[in-house]
Amino acid sequence: MSRIRIDAEERRRRLGVRHHLHPDHKAVSVPEAAGHQVGLHSSDPATVFLSAWARVADSTVAGIESCLYGPRPSLHRVLGMRRTLFAVPSDLVPFLHHGCARRLAPAERKRLIGYLRKQDIAAQAEQWLDRVADATVAAIAEQGEAAAVELRDRVPELRLTLTFGEGKKWGGRVGVSTRVLFLLATEGRIVRGRPRGSWISGQYRWSVTEDRIPGGIPHLDGVTARSRLLGRWLTTYGPGTEADLRWWTGWPLRDVRKALGSLETTEVEVDTGPAFMLSQDLAATPPQEPWANLLPSLDSTVMGWRDRGWYLGTHSRQLFDRNGNAGPTVWWNGRVVGGWAHTAGGAVAYRLLEDIGSEGEVLVGELASELEEWIGHTRVTPRFRTPLDKELVAGG
Repeated sequence: MSRIRIDAEERRRRLGVRHHLHPDHKAVSVPEAAGHQVGLHSSDPATVFLSAWARVADSTVAGIESCLYGPRPSLHRVLGMRRTLFAVPSDLVPFLHHGCARRLAPAERKRLIGYLRKQDIAAQAEQWLDRVADATVAAIAEQGEAAAVELRDRVPELRLTLTFGEGKKWGGRVGVSTRVLFLLATEGRIVRGRPRGSWISGQYRWSVTEDRIPGGIPHLDGVTARSRLLGRWLTTYGPGTEADLRWWTGWPLRDVRKALGSLETTEVEVDTGPAFMLSQDLAATPPQEPWANLLPSLDSTVMGWRDRGWYLGTHSRQLFDRNGNAGPTVWWNGRVVGGWAHTAGGAVAYRLLEDIGSEGEVLVGELASELEEWIGHTRVTPRFRTPLDKELVAGG
């Protein structure tokens, strides 16, 4: 029996609708957009805000901050797929924690204990780490919210530094506070809160998890969590190849296949070979009016698949850095057609890498003006610079 074929045009139509990039299909709220994306990428703090701007009508910096840092936050920055930070709604937190972050904790703990022993910081490294971790959580609880630099004053051991990779190009020194806080986050004991500085800052304060998520993170077994995550991904991003699923999750292949096996999926055919869709989700997407959008660096959509030819074309060299990090992109009808940058003068400069016609050029120009006004006096610089981003900034 031949497989159903899902061509690139259908995938682009689905992308516009399900990723809330088409103006007729905007999300009603930032948490809804983040939920459908299975998280807004947050390795670069500004990405959450700019990704929300692209998907939610009338979104504001203050409104997004309220979702993240208000008395009853509806978005949380947590570790998820590929050891990456995502902003997700409350209902997704247990999926990312138990499906991804929690499994990092044992290895991270073992690694840190090894550093402590090898560098003669603590002979009884396990007991030392338990004591320092508990003291750190207690200090955060007492202050309500605290940044690493503040915690070093309350827990002196956090001022110590570790050396790694001696003689290697990638070697260096890292504060014990960085390692301890990361471990506590993977264990679900603390979560990131409001950063020091503005919305583009990554110097996060930390809160005890129960203070931000009433009752803490609900327990969920890892197998169920991964199944639910993959189901969410297929709903928004499907069809996906096995390579897409393995890349996006960062899981071993056996875990990807186990999660797939727990879902009702249908194997279909895309340009690069067999792929998977949820069986109840095979209906074609109706044609849409032409649309444009501007997405920030590392946006969840542009980073959503391993096989990107159907939406990226031949533009990866100009729009990605050498490590595979995407820069800001210009979209037209489900395809990446250029890039943009925020210049030192505050302008949103862009360059189209292919002809999209006069209608497309007008829409992109209007969006650039809207985004420029939305950003205001803040200067947005991607954490990972790409060739086109650097060229546009130099020319601006």
